[in-house]
Amino acid sequence: MNLPSIRQLQYFLAVAELRHFGQAAERCFVTQSTLSSGIQELESLLGVQLFERSKRKVMPTPLGLALVDKARQIIEMSAELVQQAHGGQGTLVGDLRLGVIPTIGPFLLPQVLPDIRQRYPGLKLQLIEDQTSRLMERLHNGQIDCAILALPYDLGGFEFEVFWQEIFYVAFPPQHALSRGRAIPSAKLPLDEIMLLEEGHCMRDQALSACHIKGKQSKAALQGTSLYTMIEMVAGGQGITFIPAMALDSALVQQSDIRLRPLAEKGPHREIALVWRPTYQRKDDMKLLAQEMGCLVSKA
Repeated sequence: MNLPSIRQLQYFLAVAELRHFGQAAERCFVTQSTLSSGIQELESLLGVQLFERSKRKVMPTPLGLALVDKARQIIEMSAELVQQAHGGQGTLVGDLRLGVIPTIGPFLLPQVLPDIRQRYPGLKLQLIEDQTSRLMERLHNGQIDCAILALPYDLGGFEFEVFWQEIFYVAFPPQHALSRGRAIPSAKLPLDEIMLLEEGHCMRDQALSACHIKGKQSKAALQGTSLYTMIEMVAGGQGITFIPAMALDSALVQQSDIRLRPLAEKGPHREIALVWRPTYQRKDDMKLLAQEMGCLVSKA
């Protein structure tokens, strides 16, 4: 009996989730013709039609939709079979697909990865940077093994280990009337000057929550796609923004013409956690990795 290959199931799952052959091919790092051929081979092997196709759209057939969860389980179990075998070779050994959000990655990873790679040379990390919601989706689908995320955030049924807590600082242009002093209460911040990350970045909601102004709209229409953009805008006198404590020693902050004051509201304003699926087989590795990162970032 001929059985579907893992690659064919990956193609099937990508198309079922994205409803687009071109985007699915990009996710699978293959050409669209290769992906289409793989789907056709899978349909021929199973003797069923998995997708309804037209020039404008593609959507799973009722049977194709019913097979999505089964395909996801097979892919996840296959990945964990390899990972468990690698894990049997020792602690923190083998491939590990690690997701990280943009407001953590550039500041945390340079502090912790050099020592982790030195201590665990058999660990092969593949890093994926994306927003929280998309990393959660990848984690659910088995496309990554774990993710470094910022809390509070609804993690559903995922397991996690918090390894760092921090407060937010407010970044001001150097000549701003509030640019000097100690901790500043959020009530003194000019709401019409606050610049926020665009929708989809969890730090946006966490900063507003820390300031107790969640739900209020800033009169300034300026939003940024990254902390790099926001800091440059502050330096250019366009407004004020929030920066996590772990970013203070980064070259970006140190070399920018801005002034920083800690937010006076009681912290922590966010917690950093390593998150993984409850069915993941290498839970001891996850807890050890979180512990190592916590120790390293506290020493930095």
